[in-house]
Amino acid sequence: MDKVLFKGIMPALITPMDEDGHIKTKIVAKLMGWLISEGCSGFYLCGATGEGVVMQPEDRMQLAEAAVEAAGGRVDLIDHIGAVDLKTAVKLARHAGEVGMDAISSVPPFFYGYGEKEIAQYYKAIAEASGLPVIMYASPLAGTKITWEMVDRLMDIDGMVGVKWTNYDYFEMHRIKQLRGGNINVINGPDETLLCGLSMGADGGIGTTYNVMPKVFMNIYRYFTSGDINAAQKEQFKADKLIALLCRFNVLSAMKELLFMMGYDCGYCTYPLNRLTMEERKAFRSGLDSLHFEEEYL
Repeated sequence: MDKVLFKGIMPALITPMDEDGHIKTKIVAKLMGWLISEGCSGFYLCGATGEGVVMQPEDRMQLAEAAVEAAGGRVDLIDHIGAVDLKTAVKLARHAGEVGMDAISSVPPFFYGYGEKEIAQYYKAIAEASGLPVIMYASPLAGTKITWEMVDRLMDIDGMVGVKWTNYDYFEMHRIKQLRGGNINVINGPDETLLCGLSMGADGGIGTTYNVMPKVFMNIYRYFTSGDINAAQKEQFKADKLIALLCRFNVLSAMKELLFMMGYDCGYCTYPLNRLTMEERKAFRSGLDSLHFEEEYL
């Protein structure tokens, strides 16, 4: 069975929500429609970018349903169903299978410092509940170190197909990609080093800033796959200039501010995530002007 199921450029979808945390379904459809038209091959829902772990399960399910409707079968959808408790994760995994997601993903169980046996039990439970391919989410935010040896053993779980690697250790990522004769789906996480990930064997990328500059990341991917490394590097450096600006502020808050400027009112981030002050908005917009955002990135 071919486990390399997901390739290309896949935005980690920003979650448009109102003040009560409910999903702005019309904005979901509008934003996804634009990103699909730009060539994106799929979406990753409710991860760190999508604020999934601090959303209510019902709102996460509403987003999943809205995304399925907006995608209309044109692109792949991966639903991050990770939660503090297994009961919620299983509920979300089952829902993902029922509404037509293409895969689920999850950080390892966190907070209590679980061992590998407990982590394996967690992934088995969500795989069985969803009946879908499963992608591990290797992120420092989960507080669990994912090694190539652990990934190799977890790949024995029915349904496990690979890992979303949000980590700068590209030596370890390359070792993971070599497992099972390369029949493992490895997807790069850090936006600022997409080209590094592709160079070390990643099948594609999932990223936050893909939401606002899909053309740049599509160029990186296309140039890399066609062998034009110099052109890919130029595009990566361009992306990193905007990423550096976003990092001067709260990245998610700045992302929602930028999307609002672009005509996508995604609301605010969930509390207690920072919201930009008026002074920060002015400074952020000034930074965008200095980068000639509309001319260079859209």
